[in-house]
Amino acid sequence: MNQDHHEVHLENYITQKLVSAGWHEGHSDHYDQQRALYPEDVVAWVKATQPDVWNKLVKLNGDNAQTVLLNAVAKALDANTGGTINVLRYGIQIAGAGQIDLSRKQPEDQRNAKLTKEYRENRLRIVRQLKYCPTREWAIDLVFFINGIAVATAELKTDFTQDVESAMRQYRQDRLPVDPATKRKEPLLTYKRGAVVHFAISDSNIRMTTRLAGDNTYFLPFNQGNCGHAGNPARDDGEYPVAYFWEDVLQPQNWLRIFHNFIYEEKQDKVDAQGRAYTQKTLIFPRFHQLQAVNNMIADAKANGAGQQYLCEHSAGSGKTSTIAWMSHDLICLRSSEGKAVFDSVIIVTDRNVLDAQL
Repeated sequence: MNQDHHEVHLENYITQKLVSAGWHEGHSDHYDQQRALYPEDVVAWVKATQPDVWNKLVKLNGDNAQTVLLNAVAKALDANTGGTINVLRYGIQIAGAGQIDLSRKQPEDQRNAKLTKEYRENRLRIVRQLKYCPTREWAIDLVFFINGIAVATAELKTDFTQDVESAMRQYRQDRLPVDPATKRKEPLLTYKRGAVVHFAISDSNIRMTTRLAGDNTYFLPFNQGNCGHAGNPARDDGEYPVAYFWEDVLQPQNWLRIFHNFIYEEKQDKVDAQGRAYTQKTLIFPRFHQLQAVNNMIADAKANGAGQQYLCEHSAGSGKTSTIAWMSHDLICLRSSEGKAVFDSVIIVTDRNVLDAQL
């Protein structure tokens, strides 16, 4: 494969791969900077899956139906009880129109044709060089949307020019939730309200964070591992070592599954240096090895049924508690195509008090 080692070519390449997988390519000019939405997808989703709701909005608001809908979505995203994940999973309420769903998770079986059809209407969109600030010319390399709601961003670097550390530095220094000059809050970059996860990507390395906080931004690896070491192995086919990101993680079915089944907010009681108690909140986005572990075991259990045995090895601090919880949740939801539960119950046995408390 002929690779020109510049960011723009990596942008183009990722975009082309995703479009061929069913994503839509968007344009920065169509992005709503104030609401941090891609309006045409929000409206298209509601029209396609909930025509009765849309007709009610039009009857009540006439030509302002779209504005009313977008304002309601933005308000729910801004709310303390809302945020991106809650809006995607549970939708919003509009007086006179009722419940409005903003996405559909994959049904556990194929018995309900209506839900299956609505799931297929989910719109995934990628926008290159998205200008997110109304008063500046700042642009993020890639922004990802589900039904018009921004869910992830990515800054790209190439190892022949700059490495992944440069992408992380760009997030820490230039992608700030509050503009230091104007004090404007940037909805796209605000914890919980905007994009859920931010990826720093080079040809061979991926890091991620769920909270942008300037110099205090903390990144975790999002790599496959390389023969017991950090990073990613070279590819024999000439592909980028990080190609698993678009070949696996960003495939529509997998991407939607992550946002409906995996992400959650972890809350921990802490005490600061002055002895004051506080609750630390962290959005948990699964690392690649966690996704791989859960998906591989679930796929095998679905194919071969109950009674199988698996050994999943996690190193210290690699998120074994989350993997156990995700696995348990997916096992209890596992159904045959006819809707019969594969497992009647799930029992977790641990030998550590810390794990008991975390679970």
